Amino acid sequence: MHKTNSIIMCAPRMTIFETAANLELWPRILPHYRYIRYLEHGPIRNVVVMAAIRSGIPISWTSEQIIDRERLEIRFHHLKAFTKGMCVVWTFQDAPAGVLVEIKHDLAFRVNLLAPIADKIIGDFFIHNIASKTLRCMKSYVEARANKVTA
Repeated sequence: MHKTNSIIMCAPRMTIFETAANLELWPRILPHYRYIRYLEHGPIRNVVVMAAIRSGIPISWTSEQIIDRERLEIRFHHLKAFTKGMCVVWTFQDAPAGVLVEIKHDLAFRVNLLAPIADKIIGDFFIHNIASKTLRCMKSYVEARANKVTA
């Protein structure tokens, strides 16, 4: 399964990157995230339990987060749950209209026979939907802060 979500954000690239990297902020700015609990916490590597909701259905997973400030990438590796083994990469590229933020999800399903069904349920219904909401809400947050006029 391969899913990509993207959006253009009009804010400084480093502001967007640091906002995306700051998982403590997510439940406050992303209404579909119920909580994020740290199992391990560090400046470039975290292990977290992440919990979101999709159409009233609660979901959660355990993930390792790597914050790569040199490459301006945030990588997640899912460690438990139905998405165990999934790799997620956030990238931030300057574009003419702003910053192109992409989230790429890659997962090789453990049972090949169920892959087409799992792709529709896990990939389309859950992952694509939640990643789209995440990008839209994060865009609203960073753009509101970037456009704030101080007196």
